[in-house]
Amino acid sequence: AEEGRRKLNLDPGFITAERFVLATGKNFIHRIYVGSGIFADLTLVFREGDFVPLEWTYPDYAERSLRDFLLAVRAKFMVDRRAASGSADILCPA
Repeated sequence: AEEGRRKLNLDPGFITAERFVLATGKNFIHRIYVGSGIFADLTLVFREGDFVPLEWTYPDYAERSLRDFLLAVRAKFMVDRRAASGSADILCPA
């Protein structure tokens, strides 16, 4: 942080072919409790070739540049998934 402001914020989450989900410690109506004080926040859905923001999607995740990045991550995931038959359909960043 510089002058009390974060330069970078890394949020844990995962991508599937259909969605992008973030992990959060804050409960809200659309979030699903997964345990240990963590909720799954459905952030973007993949529809008609694009990630689509929802009414509760944080503004930075709704930005075109971030959605384009996630589309590239999804494309790589889909290639890897096809190459590894029987693999899980969730991409968890390392």
